[in-house]
Amino acid sequence: MSDTIAAIATAPGEGGIAIVRISGPACEKLLQCIFRPASHLPLQDHLLTYGHILDGDQVVDECMAVIMKSPRSYTREDVAEFQVHGGYTSASRVLDLCLRSGARLAEPGEFTRRAFLNGRLDLSQAEAVMALISARGEQARRAAVHQLEGGASAFIRQVSDQLYDIQAGIAACLDYPEEISEEEAASDLGPKIHALSETLLSACDERAARLLQQGLTVALCGRPNVGKSSILNLLLGEEKAIVTSIPGTTRDLVEGELMLSGCRIRLIDTAGIRETDDVVEAEGVHRARQAAERADLVLLVVDSSSPLTKEDREMLLSLKDLPLAIVLNKQDLPSGGTEEQLRSLLPDLPLIPVCALKQDGCRTLKDYILEKARVSDLLSLTQPRHMDAARRAALALQDAEETLLHDALDLCTLDLDRAQAALSEITGDNVEESLLDRVFSTFCVGK
Repeated sequence: MSDTIAAIATAPGEGGIAIVRISGPACEKLLQCIFRPASHLPLQDHLLTYGHILDGDQVVDECMAVIMKSPRSYTREDVAEFQVHGGYTSASRVLDLCLRSGARLAEPGEFTRRAFLNGRLDLSQAEAVMALISARGEQARRAAVHQLEGGASAFIRQVSDQLYDIQAGIAACLDYPEEISEEEAASDLGPKIHALSETLLSACDERAARLLQQGLTVALCGRPNVGKSSILNLLLGEEKAIVTSIPGTTRDLVEGELMLSGCRIRLIDTAGIRETDDVVEAEGVHRARQAAERADLVLLVVDSSSPLTKEDREMLLSLKDLPLAIVLNKQDLPSGGTEEQLRSLLPDLPLIPVCALKQDGCRTLKDYILEKARVSDLLSLTQPRHMDAARRAALALQDAEETLLHDALDLCTLDLDRAQAALSEITGDNVEESLLDRVFSTFCVGK
């Protein structure tokens, strides 16, 4: 923390500007060593100033520079930034000057780590910084901003405060038994502890967290020549999969991604599922079944212009326990009674009409996929580390509830302490160095 650190804060490659950032006690001195303002006046706090980067008497680049004095900076230390011309050479030369002038190269996430250690962010907010940087889609961005603004922290602190109230009540009972009996203190503790445990568990949604980080995975399944590849191409807006009238054209998984209203969707076109003696096609069928089992949503495509075949029925029964919807393709042709057959077999199964030959033939299907991909903006815990800590806290609370049943009020405090320690890991109120190393090692250099 006593070092002054420096790094390039913008992504590599050509661009309009590149930013070199420094933070630490020698920040202002270092700035004066390599930057000369065109006005020859001292730099003012939080004011961009035009000038030149100098290596001795040699001009390295013209730039804008700013100093942000502690504590009004990202790290709550003195911070300076140079906005130089974009590209690898200029930024690297400026960074090299900073290092030669006394700074050291920042480690991954070290700027944000200092912001956490200096109390500007709690740990969950620090993690939200990287989540925001790596967000792919508007939905993931909103979730990261919600966490950065303290959504997860506020939820955990609220639970923690309620737990502190319970612990305070038990402590008062144990310290002043002549005024508060154990029976009186324990009378309503069980329901309160149970309610806190349920609150934590309900805030953990593995599926929603996966949708935010990876997007919705959709598998297109069905027998050969029902139009799976045509639907994939129409959804993606490109000729991703080969489409022919020959059954078995698609033999391997064909994948593509699209964004629907800020939600990331990963589509997988699978091989037509049928019995075959062809070794290559059989492997494609095997992979198709595996893709369906791993998908968040399975779309079974059927030909609505002809009655259900034996293969359609077998696939329907084999996939019915998965998150399944039926796509009735070829709506441009006369009905073959397929919809009526499906409703008689599984009346509650969603049926989605599609015409893969029309430009807007998948509009209803897109709406359905989007509905499955959306996640509530109010979701409290979306990071795997947070959910793991919350579940450990809930388990400790359940142990405390069990201990109370045996009238062991003093032992119950040990379980409650475990719960409180697990919650503090989320916000970083009480955290080990090894956990910080693990969290910030995932960051990019310069942030």
